[in-house]
Amino acid sequence: MSQVILAQGEGVVQDDGQAAIWYRKAGEQGNVDAQHNLGVMFTNGEGVARDDNQAAIWYRKAAEQGDANAQYNLGLMYHNGEGVVQDDGQAVIWYRKAAEQGNVDAQNNLGVMYHNGKGVVQDDGQAVIWHRKAAEQGNASAQTNLGWMYHNGKGVVQNYNQAVIWYRKAAEQGDAKAQYNLGLMYNNGEGVEKNPQKAMKWFRKAAEQGIDDTNKR
Repeated sequence: MSQVILAQGEGVVQDDGQAAIWYRKAGEQGNVDAQHNLGVMFTNGEGVARDDNQAAIWYRKAAEQGDANAQYNLGLMYHNGEGVVQDDGQAVIWYRKAAEQGNVDAQNNLGVMYHNGKGVVQDDGQAVIWHRKAAEQGNASAQTNLGWMYHNGKGVVQNYNQAVIWYRKAAEQGDAKAQYNLGLMYNNGEGVEKNPQKAMKWFRKAAEQGIDDTNKR
């Protein structure tokens, strides 16, 4: 949520109920930040009763004004069927609008949609393009996904060295799947010199987060 004094309680006693009232007043006058923030409050049940239908309404108002975060959130609601009828095609439309504005989560999710052929024709080449955009901005999930694409030769020429590079970036940010997959690379000597000790180090980190038997995206 955007930084707003009333909502964040900076200099005043935080009151989500009052924040929601003022966001609604501003949102009804077309203030895009207020519209998005009110959507977030309905999503989280902050200051108002949780209501996905209302969240979708307010996200849409902001999204149609070009707010990238609202576009991403609306795409997510279509993706998950929350507050709207589930529709992968609509999810892709809104993810793309946000992704083209640089929203990293939308870029990564758009890559996932291309990889899975959800709402678009399956295209691993496009999946790689969008994962890379997000990965280069530091998004750990996208880095893991890009590593997986290199590891398995999906949408790119298989390249274990590149897989290791991207897995490591995500693993160092705490991504459990990347930690496990980096452990596999060390265990199998793929893209790095085989090193059971380093493999166990990364397996242990992943296991501490509940990942211990998967090489999935």
